[in-house]
Amino acid sequence: MEVVTGALPSVITKLAGLAAGEYNLQKGLKGEIKFLQEELESMKAALEDISRTPAEQLPNNDKIWSRNVRELSYDIEDSIDTFMVQCKDKGLGKQHGLKKVIDRSLHLLMQPKVRHKIAKEVREIKSRVMEVHERRRRYEVNLGVDKPVTVDPRLFTQYTEMKELVGIEEARDEFINNFLTQGNNVPMKQGKTVSIFGFGGLGKTTLANAVYEKIRAQFDCCALVSVSQTPDLKRLFKGLLNDFGKSINEQILDESRLIKVLREFLQDKRYFVVVDDIWDISVWKRIRCALPDNDVGYTIITTTRIADVAEQAGSAYKLKPLSSNNSRKLFFRRIFGNENKDNNEEIEKCPDDELAEVSDRILKKCAGVPLAIITMASLLACKVRNKLEWYVVYNSVGTGMENNMDVENMRKILSFSYYELPCHLRTCLLYLSMFPEDFEIDKDRLIRMWIAEGFIQWEKQGKSPFEIGEFYFNELINRSMIQPIYNFYTGMVKSCRIHDMMLDLICSFSCEENFVTILSDIDSTSPSSTIRRLSLQNGKKSHVMAQATRNLLQHARSVVIFPAAVAQVPAAGSCRFLRVLDLEHCNLSHTDSLKYLGNLYQLRYLRLYSTHISQLPEEIGNLQFLQTLDVRSNPISILPSSVVELRNLMCLDIDETTRVPNGIGNLTCLEQLSWLRIDDSTINIIEELGQLTELRFLRIRLDKWNDKLLGCLHKLQKIQELDIKVHRGPHNIGGLDAWVAPRHLRLLKAEGICWFSTLPAWVNPSLVPDLTCLEIAVRELHQVDLDILGRLPALRSLWLKVDNKNLGILQGLIVSPGSFPCLEFCHFVKFVWPVVFQKGAMPRLRELWLEPLFYVREARGVASSDGGLDLCLGNLPSLQDVFAELRCEGASKEEAEQAKAALTHAGDMHPNHPRHSIWIDYEDLDDGSWNDSAKGIQYIYASLTPDVRSNSLFLLLKLCFVYLSLTRQQNSYSKINCVCFFVPCCQTGSSCPPPPPPPPPKS
Repeated sequence: MEVVTGALPSVITKLAGLAAGEYNLQKGLKGEIKFLQEELESMKAALEDISRTPAEQLPNNDKIWSRNVRELSYDIEDSIDTFMVQCKDKGLGKQHGLKKVIDRSLHLLMQPKVRHKIAKEVREIKSRVMEVHERRRRYEVNLGVDKPVTVDPRLFTQYTEMKELVGIEEARDEFINNFLTQGNNVPMKQGKTVSIFGFGGLGKTTLANAVYEKIRAQFDCCALVSVSQTPDLKRLFKGLLNDFGKSINEQILDESRLIKVLREFLQDKRYFVVVDDIWDISVWKRIRCALPDNDVGYTIITTTRIADVAEQAGSAYKLKPLSSNNSRKLFFRRIFGNENKDNNEEIEKCPDDELAEVSDRILKKCAGVPLAIITMASLLACKVRNKLEWYVVYNSVGTGMENNMDVENMRKILSFSYYELPCHLRTCLLYLSMFPEDFEIDKDRLIRMWIAEGFIQWEKQGKSPFEIGEFYFNELINRSMIQPIYNFYTGMVKSCRIHDMMLDLICSFSCEENFVTILSDIDSTSPSSTIRRLSLQNGKKSHVMAQATRNLLQHARSVVIFPAAVAQVPAAGSCRFLRVLDLEHCNLSHTDSLKYLGNLYQLRYLRLYSTHISQLPEEIGNLQFLQTLDVRSNPISILPSSVVELRNLMCLDIDETTRVPNGIGNLTCLEQLSWLRIDDSTINIIEELGQLTELRFLRIRLDKWNDKLLGCLHKLQKIQELDIKVHRGPHNIGGLDAWVAPRHLRLLKAEGICWFSTLPAWVNPSLVPDLTCLEIAVRELHQVDLDILGRLPALRSLWLKVDNKNLGILQGLIVSPGSFPCLEFCHFVKFVWPVVFQKGAMPRLRELWLEPLFYVREARGVASSDGGLDLCLGNLPSLQDVFAELRCEGASKEEAEQAKAALTHAGDMHPNHPRHSIWIDYEDLDDGSWNDSAKGIQYIYASLTPDVRSNSLFLLLKLCFVYLSLTRQQNSYSKINCVCFFVPCCQTGSSCPPPPPPPPPKS
């Protein structure tokens, strides 16, 4: 079955606590509770046995029995939770005087009534359990129990290689040659619209992406957007403008206005757009209005599952399944990996002769569908390599795939992989049906929802709920059930998507078992008599449905809205058993939706991201079970004082402009705190910070450096990610020298607060082996320090600032062979002499920033045999982008131009032809031609953080030209023209036209 155990795991745990707790239960009640506990444990075991059989193979009576047990488990948990809340003195701790005495007296008088009520409910529950048990005896289920599935550990290391589909190059080149060129690989100059169509999982999006990456450099501007079944066209149009590099006023909300801006912007540009996943031709026509026909030329590629939509959108291209050879390559690569390391060719036949026949039969059923092949191969990779075991898989998939490729057979393949999941992973996967199609699901958000729902069981000693949730999440990735999305700079998994076909499958399971009720304009599931979880998804009519189902939400455990009208927000007071409430992007500024927030005593997860609220109600302190509170992107100046009473809070996400009240040290369960603002009015909070010893993720904003922070950081030994920045005031020197990072530190960003005097001793491969991202400033850096940094095994992103010039340290530095094995992003700041990269260094480096690259005067003697500068950039085999700044400080203009020319030549000669930008700083040039306007522009650029700089550099340079043209400052304009860059704002890799001539002087 689908939702195999309902709430039984948490109910059994709570029953044990209820019997052992100090609740002064009626005589004899503990014995009945013990009976319930043992009976439910037996039911849980029976459900787990049943769950190993697909639903279509179970007798109807077993389905009914299983559903009754699950619904019963929810009702039992609701009764227990209600009793536990009623037994607590809610809010009495913060009251004083006569009111406290009166409320406590009333509370004590009510206790006998409460205990009598729970005794009555326990006996009723016992009667229901016995009734279900008798039904179970009448309908015995005899099913064998399979052995547990063990995950092949090689899958973790092979995942990155397997993201690329076999044979995609041939399909890409065929598509380009047949549709996008006019012979001899000459691109078409006239406009062209082509639609790729085929059913889900065939690789339409993959092919479109491959074509996009192959030919995007031929266009002035490019964009790739996804539509899905429930499109938000305003967001889509803004996404197009953002990809094109066109800045707009965020207040523009009118769709027609956005279309007009897009048409005007594209009218004289050669553009390329991929519009992925179109379901409705009327939606496509509205999008097409924003993409004008022009004389310059354009290419538009759409993807859809519907042939009629494809034919009306443009030239239709039916995507073919993988060939037999490519299917075998993909299948065997996934199962056997790189076992034959001496053979560089793809495996085209089964390495194990015993498995050859069954492999052929399985591949025939998959019929060239990449998703089916990957799913089946992932499943078999976890199995013993035994012919009989593989035939069990083959025989369980169903029939018909040999003759046709309909979606139902594909669902059978996916459902078989689903049934191989352990019970706890199935429940976690089904919860993803709360999210719309094509939605990027934040990893932390999802895991904290799982925790709030009780899906995470504390079966591992020494592991926090979140760490166990991360293990669950990674297991779903490993089994190819969800698709990971990585942070661009850190390389860490930040979010995931679920394939459309898998989403369809789990949505049907959720509907059948009343796990999630989905309400939207498309494919809404019919509400049952009791809604357990409600997902409102982007529907114009959803507010009507929400109103109609409001009376069905009394037992709802989760309510999530994907952005919706205010009228869609259900009345909070009607959801007594709510555990998860997520109202992201709902405008609550003119509603009373939070009026009854303090009455949701069972709430564990509250997300009010960007809801336009200016304050939280003081009654939020009543939510004693609350674990996650996210109120970012709201104009909240300070949290209510009652927040410090939320003793179970594990995650607090606020803006860096929001203050927290005194007493934050009471929140000893906190694992994530972002941001914590500390200024003169909240300086005492620094000492309280040291009490939060469970913190794993911490972001702090200081108005000025405070030495007390060091003592607090010493106490936080579980920190994995630490980000500290100072808003104003002088930077401190040596303030963190005495700090020793915990062994499991993964990320440190502290470049903006203080200088380390020297490279800290803890920056060592044996002390911080998991360090992935490092951004620090070190006053004094020598070659031995750079060598130590280069030995960090997991370092992927490095931002390093030094002060060697002011200290008189003028030697150059060498990046040695074998150093920085995983580094992909490197940013060296204020290195005096050039850094030389030897062969074998930084083999994965993609992006290199040198700011400044060096000081021209000091580096005059650093030259190659032909007299030109040589940083040996050719030794960086993966290099894609180079950004550099030259500091003159007394050098002549000719010397600066020679240095720039040498670097430009080095970039041109690199085998990858990386995009490169050379910035010359003329501030101290000896001809004295620098002026205030150009200096101001450089100041704006220097004030940007590295991540913002990387996204904004090209747009900023373009704005410089516009500004100086309008102000007619010829002298400054000519200096800005010395900036040499070869990438347009869209960063397509094509050459930019030369800058326009300077304007004539003012008359």
